[in-house]
Amino acid sequence: LRRDVDRLRELGYPIEAHRGVDGGYELAPGAALPPLAVDDDEAVALAVGLRAAAQGAVAGIEEASIRALAKIVHVMPPRLRHRVDALNAVIMPAVWSTGPTVDAAVLTTVAQGCRDEERMRFAYTGRNGGKSERHVEPHRLVSLGRRWYLVAYDLTRQDWRTFRLDRLDGPRGTGVRFRPQKLPAEDATAFVRAGIESVPATHTIEALVHAPAATV
Repeated sequence: LRRDVDRLRELGYPIEAHRGVDGGYELAPGAALPPLAVDDDEAVALAVGLRAAAQGAVAGIEEASIRALAKIVHVMPPRLRHRVDALNAVIMPAVWSTGPTVDAAVLTTVAQGCRDEERMRFAYTGRNGGKSERHVEPHRLVSLGRRWYLVAYDLTRQDWRTFRLDRLDGPRGTGVRFRPQKLPAEDATAFVRAGIESVPATHTIEALVHAPAATV
């Protein structure tokens, strides 16, 4: 029993011992994070997700994702490692070497604002390059294609807006909570899609192919 308790302490569980007739071992609250218990499918999902994160569009988490992936694969039993290797062999993640990236700190701060229903302020650069200060009630984060979007209610313009996170700078909470308003769409993803589809095309392209229709 003592060996088991020592092992649990090494893993991060704070266990207190008390001597005497009424003594024993007691699990106490502590600052150390104990190991997570996941099943087989969850372990495989973690490994595949971390691999995708290492090649994704969120800047600053690639190295951490690789370190975490190495730790998970190291402790996996052979049967799970084989499943992960099989999935990695057939999944081709989209790698955008020249696409926009989002700072991990910006993503985390905005996500916390959405979760806590706290009004936020940030600087924003529009499509035309113009800069403005925004005061919003953050609603949801949407990952669409290779970009992240924030759906929020703009308090200055008194209307719902979509903000690209790679154009957003210096997000900060104001400490003011709000009661969420009703989004004028089925969900946040549908709202973002509708906004993208409404943007007029900036170029009209005409292609002339020197070949008969049957060949084309």
